[in-house]
Amino acid sequence: MGALEAVILTIITASTPLLLAAIGELVTERSGVLNLGVEGMMIMGAVCGFATAYTSGSAMLGVAAGLLAGVVMSMLFAFLTQTLMTSQVATGLSLTLLGLGLSGLIGEAFTGLPGVKLTVLDIPFLSDIPFIGPILFGHDILVYASLAIPLGVAYVLFRTRLGLIITAVGGNHHSAHALGYNVIRVRYGCIAFGGACSGLAGAYLSLAYTPQWIENMSSGRGWIALALVVFSTWLPKRLMIGAYLFGTVWIMGLYVQALGVAIPAQLLSSLPYLVTIVALIIISGNKTLTKVNTPACIGQPFAPER
Repeated sequence: MGALEAVILTIITASTPLLLAAIGELVTERSGVLNLGVEGMMIMGAVCGFATAYTSGSAMLGVAAGLLAGVVMSMLFAFLTQTLMTSQVATGLSLTLLGLGLSGLIGEAFTGLPGVKLTVLDIPFLSDIPFIGPILFGHDILVYASLAIPLGVAYVLFRTRLGLIITAVGGNHHSAHALGYNVIRVRYGCIAFGGACSGLAGAYLSLAYTPQWIENMSSGRGWIALALVVFSTWLPKRLMIGAYLFGTVWIMGLYVQALGVAIPAQLLSSLPYLVTIVALIIISGNKTLTKVNTPACIGQPFAPER
């Protein structure tokens, strides 16, 4: 039971950054914007979160700094793509490259330093329940946020007027504009939300998952988060399942290595990315499912004056 508990806890921690980053990108894409800069926003959230926590001694300030870093990066993307009408694909890729380079520059002074770990929320009596207590009630605030945010997003998208507006903007921005909705403003808000979630995912990496700064510590998680959005066919609840599935694959590769199984370590390390490719191939085969949920205007620029 102790070994099973450890495996489950490790899967939860591995899935949390994927879930946080992916749910933010889901909202962004629901509004019709494709932001390929998730990896860059995550790594900036990680370095800014760690640097702030180390200098201030407060992990919560680090979380706030990671969130803010993600928002700032996303606003740069929003300004370029929504105001200046640059290519969303090229700008997103540039944002990732900028984040990777800038984080290496900022984090150079913090490499090898001890981190400030995000504290676990200890719930009296509940946290002490054998097996169930640590799994359900033995986590930090970002783990619980990664569960609450997708549920909140699902409610907003499918139960509120704001969700209908976001869906309308992503489905047909010209019709939404004709109805009087400010398409650019809605997309700015959704992009900022996506950046905030990516920043939180990065902060989780450097303050909870591995409480230290390591260059490129996002290790491609931003790209997996992008794939998760497609895997979930833009549905928040399915996204939660996918995130934990991919987190399980990520951790199982590490456990197989620890058991000494005669499989090349390079193959096990590439397993999450291989699963990502296979999952995308399977999903792309279901044309009906993807067509129903895919935002029709995704990646398309909108200029109301033209």
